[in-house]
Amino acid sequence: MDTAELHAAADRLFARKRRVALAVPAVILAYFAYIFVAFDIAGIAERARLDNAAILLSDSYSHKTHVTRDNRSGEIAIAIEGERKGEYPEGTSPAWVSRSDAGTMVELGGGSIVEFLPDEVTRITGPGFAPIVTRIDGREVVADLPQPVPDWINASRSRVALTLPDGRVTITRTKTEVFRYFMGWELFWVTLDSPYYGHGLVSLLTGPRVDPERANIVGVVQDFWDNTMWRHKDVVWAIGETILMAFLGTAGAALIALPAAFLAARNFAPLLAVRFAVRRLFDFVRGVDALIWTVVLSRAFGPGPMTGALAILVTDSGTFGKIFSEALENVDDKQIEGIRSTGAGPMQRARFGVIPQITPVLLSQVLYFLESNTRSATIIGAITGGGIGLLLTQAIQTQKDWEEVTYYIVLIVLMVMLMDTLSGWLRRRLIHGKGAK
Repeated sequence: MDTAELHAAADRLFARKRRVALAVPAVILAYFAYIFVAFDIAGIAERARLDNAAILLSDSYSHKTHVTRDNRSGEIAIAIEGERKGEYPEGTSPAWVSRSDAGTMVELGGGSIVEFLPDEVTRITGPGFAPIVTRIDGREVVADLPQPVPDWINASRSRVALTLPDGRVTITRTKTEVFRYFMGWELFWVTLDSPYYGHGLVSLLTGPRVDPERANIVGVVQDFWDNTMWRHKDVVWAIGETILMAFLGTAGAALIALPAAFLAARNFAPLLAVRFAVRRLFDFVRGVDALIWTVVLSRAFGPGPMTGALAILVTDSGTFGKIFSEALENVDDKQIEGIRSTGAGPMQRARFGVIPQITPVLLSQVLYFLESNTRSATIIGAITGGGIGLLLTQAIQTQKDWEEVTYYIVLIVLMVMLMDTLSGWLRRRLIHGKGAK
């Protein structure tokens, strides 16, 4: 090949590389343009409800006390988060709620006041707007609203809702409800019916016994553990179920996959038909997502943590089988031949010549999947009815206890961090030895 031909070949090569360099970004841009249209990215801004997002965010780090009037009977109920377990005892109320024969007055802070008056009349006053009066007329809610109606008021014939700086008011035909927000997770430690409610840590540590039958610290711990609103006992049990699901599924998959991997490895299973069948089985069980296996196994065995563990086991058996078989195909034959020269049989050659070579891969992958499956077990538990995932789903479905959702999410993150730290420590200790750092 002469110089001219070499120059021509080089020019063609550079031209092809330039076309590829232009084509790749063009394809990526075209794909993003398709996503923009197909997923209606432009419509997200129109569909976004920033007001709801703000309420959800505030609910995650605060709590609200409900003051509710039954518009049929006129009875007033005051409860934290609107739960009966957080209801104030009869005859008691927070300082910002005043009761009298003329009605009930609720101070929302910032100068806003809600008054429950006789004959199902509600009056809302506050700075920056004229008094708003509502009444129940048959099946309708009649309201005297400022005109034009401001955006913090949502009114219809059956419902009037006001979002004020320090709370919300909702009026329907059956009830009038006032929500006042406060920072923090109220009743996280003890509930209203506990004798330790309202006592500070210093007074509990240094003061006399609040409950003559129990030491203060013992009583607080017991009431914290039996807290009926935050359910700490159930939460700890649920976290234990989640970790157990991940451990049983991962360990079971490893125990099943290791012997099966020998049948899929080219250097240990000479029969092509056996290798093909085992490898296709691995492809099948790992090709179906764990969530699909969860649904299938739930139909077969019913809901429960064990069903979640089986779903993890089935999926990871295929993944481990593929990883282990590839590790077996890359073992050093010299070490195996050295064991064979001593007269060792097949089982001894596998035990002393093969397993020590693949142990670092096995342990590393199993511990990594244990950490990953701890997260997966949360979602699987929401489907099978077990673990912290079930409690998280229940809290989300209520659409009101977002501080509990935050509590569960924080615990899940801490659980994953703990498993990550533990698996990393085990990898260093088991693979690299005692003194590894």
